[in-house]
Amino acid sequence: MIRFLFILFIAFSLVVQVDAQSPKREFRAAWIATVGNIDWPSKPGLPSIEQQEQFIQRLEQLKSMGCNAVIVQIRPACDAFYASSIEPWSHYLTGRQGEAPFPFYDPLVFMIEETHKRNMEFHAWFNPFRALVDNTQNINPPWHVTKAHKDWLINYDGKALLDPGLPEAREYVIKVMADVVKRYDIDAVHLDDYFYPYRVAGKPFNDAKSYARYGQGMDKDDWRRNNVSLFVSLLNTTIKSIKPWMKLGISPFGIWRNSNKDPEGSPTRGGQTNYDDLYADILLWMQKGWIDYALPQLYWEHSHKVAPFDVLMPWWYGHCYRRHVYYGLGLYRMNGAHSGPWAKADELLWQINDIRGQCPNSGFAFYSASVFDKIKPTLKDSLQMRYNKYPALIPPMEWIDSIPPNAPEVTASQTAAGFSLKWHVNNPLQEHLRYVVYRFTNGEPVNLQRNDRILSIQQAVEFTDPLAKQLKTPVYIVTALDRLWNESKPGNLVKP
Repeated sequence: MIRFLFILFIAFSLVVQVDAQSPKREFRAAWIATVGNIDWPSKPGLPSIEQQEQFIQRLEQLKSMGCNAVIVQIRPACDAFYASSIEPWSHYLTGRQGEAPFPFYDPLVFMIEETHKRNMEFHAWFNPFRALVDNTQNINPPWHVTKAHKDWLINYDGKALLDPGLPEAREYVIKVMADVVKRYDIDAVHLDDYFYPYRVAGKPFNDAKSYARYGQGMDKDDWRRNNVSLFVSLLNTTIKSIKPWMKLGISPFGIWRNSNKDPEGSPTRGGQTNYDDLYADILLWMQKGWIDYALPQLYWEHSHKVAPFDVLMPWWYGHCYRRHVYYGLGLYRMNGAHSGPWAKADELLWQINDIRGQCPNSGFAFYSASVFDKIKPTLKDSLQMRYNKYPALIPPMEWIDSIPPNAPEVTASQTAAGFSLKWHVNNPLQEHLRYVVYRFTNGEPVNLQRNDRILSIQQAVEFTDPLAKQLKTPVYIVTALDRLWNESKPGNLVKP
């Protein structure tokens, strides 16, 4: 009996420890991939209402696990999951390239609205240069970029890509993304790791024509890196000229460079790297302030022989250059795993613990959302009940905006439904605000770092607590959040 009680005590202590480690500020997200119908919609050509129902179910699932953002692929391959005059409707959505949903709706408007209803951020994920997933089939209309500008295309390993070495191709891609930024209420532009393609042995990337035209005597590798850097720099300038609060995030391959090639690199032995193979010098982009967050894809386990998670995670955090670093976690590795580190939830939970313990104001994203439907519920249950039991606010980005909104002025009254709070905020700029409602009891000190005391994150300007009469000396505080999650000073304290 004593041994049993000791084990029970240890288990309870671990739960308390995990809860205590859950930070108030943390990015918690999942990728929702649309290429190949990986995550949504479940197959092409579904009726609009079924597409919408599936997306809402996905949001509800992620919200229940504590997520505060989604990263949704809206442009898989020079196509669109939104109404566009530049590129055709995606066949992954409707079953036929260029055909609108039926009955008609704009999926991007719908997805943003549903995401924002749940006080989550919507990061619009673009694949910048992939033009055809299968270069033997071009299902696009005659006016499409792949037919109107065939000279922009390079075929590689069964796919077709827009040549990043052509200024006009880079400008075209930026035009597509700027159009979305102008017309839709997204929170961030998000790019994945596909700039130049992953190298395939024995298959050179045939950009000789653009190099001859624009290389200007540069080393070819340096020229390619410069092409991508010019693209990222111009993209950042463009989207922020449209909406200064717009975030730009990039999710690179998990290794920048190996230390055997560069002393600044990580002590890893990756066969491919961002810098040497994808020509993506993401450290430069962070140093220059061209991106707001990096979300490296760390899809390896602790003590991996080539690329250990426990080596790469602190390396990236140590090279953030005052920008945010979040971590892509390889949820997909659990799908079908019957042995090894991915057979159970322990590895991913360990990774989350490491991030929380070593990387303040950080976070993570799961790749990808539909894997939660395919694995045992252990991980989902752990996130719901322990690791993400309490809500988290997304870390603010002071370099974009560091000025919080004014504090709410709160009034309160007893009603038949419970203790009712209402508030008003002096909001001269008419910013879109969210609000955080805190409750403290039993005379405990007010500590706004305690996310376990958050009752609600909401957009409404009133809140009713039906449990107030059952509590001992409850005290309530409301704060305001702006679009970039800057939190106001606390409003006036109220109590029954």
